[in-house]
Amino acid sequence: MVAEYEAAPHGEKSAVLRREGLFHSHVQEWTRGRSTAAPAGTANGSGASPTTTARLSRAERETERLRAENARLNAKLAQTQAALSIMGKAHELLASLAESTDTPPSSSR
Repeated sequence: MVAEYEAAPHGEKSAVLRREGLFHSHVQEWTRGRSTAAPAGTANGSGASPTTTARLSRAERETERLRAENARLNAKLAQTQAALSIMGKAHELLASLAESTDTPPSSSR
């Protein structure tokens, strides 16, 4: 995800974030984590074999993908809950308006 974000042209970086449901702070955090995960003096950051590193990279990529999906779904859930709250309030308002118009007018006789 970080590589895709960094490779995106300047005007399209925010589109990548919106598409994945991420915030710029996520990319900053992952970039810092990537920078601190590879200490100087080791070729691949952990001294592990290339196969182990590839597996870790796949697992890390999957973790990032799942975190992005989780963030996207949480945002969608919050939006849905807000919409339901608004609809409930609108329903209550319409019901109270309907009740006030259902009462027959009193005659002045």
